Amino acid sequence: MVVNPGMIVGVIADTHGLLRPEAVAALRGSDLIVHAGDVGRPEILEELAQIAPVVAVRGNVDHGPWAQKLHMTEVVEAGPYTLYVLHDLESLAIDPAAAGFDAVISGHSHRPALEKRNSVLYINPGSAGPRRFSLPISVGRLIATDEGLRGELVTLESR
Repeated sequence: MVVNPGMIVGVIADTHGLLRPEAVAALRGSDLIVHAGDVGRPEILEELAQIAPVVAVRGNVDHGPWAQKLHMTEVVEAGPYTLYVLHDLESLAIDPAAAGFDAVISGHSHRPALEKRNSVLYINPGSAGPRRFSLPISVGRLIATDEGLRGELVTLESR
C-alpha cells in the first residue's frame, strides 16, 4: 500500500445553498472535496468542482432532479484510505471498523466534531452555510500522513 503523504480531502456540509467565499478559500489546495449533504442547489457542487473533484451525498433538504443523482451514502477511495460518507450519523447502519473504513464523514447536526473511535476517524465539518443558532461556520480537512489520516476542523470568519 503506497501512502500519498500530504493528500488533502476537503470536507464540507450543510451549505444549504450558500457557498461562502471563506469556505472556498479554506478548501483551496484540496485534492478531493467531500460534501456530506444538505447542498441546497446544484451550483454549489459546480463551484466546488472548480477547486477539486467532488463527491457528495444527498441530505434531507436536497430535493429535485439534480438531488436524485446523489446517493444517500458513498464510499470514497482517497489514496490508500477508504472513507464512508453519509449525511446523518444517526442513520449509520454499519460497523465502520469491521467494514474496513478509515474514516466516516457526516453532516446534518451543524456541529463540528472530530474524534477517533475503534480506529476509525469520525469527522463532521459543521455547517458552512447559513448560521444556525450560535454554532460556528466551519469546514474540515482530512490529511494523509504516513501514520494514517489526520483530521482538522477550520472555523471560518464570516461577514
